[in-house]
Amino acid sequence: MEVETLAAMRAAGDTPIVLDVREPWEVELCAIPGCTHIPLGQLASRAGALPAEEVIVVVCHHGMRSAHATAWLRQQGFDRAINLAGGIDAWARRIDPSMKVY
Repeated sequence: MEVETLAAMRAAGDTPIVLDVREPWEVELCAIPGCTHIPLGQLASRAGALPAEEVIVVVCHHGMRSAHATAWLRQQGFDRAINLAGGIDAWARRIDPSMKVY
């Protein structure tokens, strides 16, 4: 999913779960408002807290970790998990330029 698509969904009131799989120090620097934070290394042990029937947009820094997380979630039955292309970096550069980039 492109960042513009997620921004448009949120603006229209459609609020998919945004799952941030970055490390805590990264989330402290910047995050999409309202995101759920589960570091990638904890995803296997905490995935049960996520609703499998909901759309889950997975985000990381540039999209690589979230792509792995999305693939893993889909293997676990989270059929509506979607990777956010470009990650938080693309969000900051194209949607919220006030957000810190790193």
